[in-house]
Amino acid sequence: MRRKKRTRERQYFFDKPQNVKRALRVLYAICAVLFLIDFVYHRHVEHGWEALWGFYAVYGFVACVVLVLAAKEMRKVLMRKEDYYDMDD
Repeated sequence: MRRKKRTRERQYFFDKPQNVKRALRVLYAICAVLFLIDFVYHRHVEHGWEALWGFYAVYGFVACVVLVLAAKEMRKVLMRKEDYYDMDD
């Protein structure tokens, strides 16, 4: 006896748009809470600019952008031709 094939694919958590919206709202809420904590939490800093409000958020954002831009430039240097593995020696 043959088993029937499933016609429906498995639904994952982020396949539903409402779950994506919920996850984004939770992420935004966490970011807002962490930013508000920055106003009341006293940090022991080495340099004066570390004491600025939102410094670590800006620093992290800038570092991420720099990494993406550096990766785009590295791709030009490290990328192989499309038919690299099909080439005969």
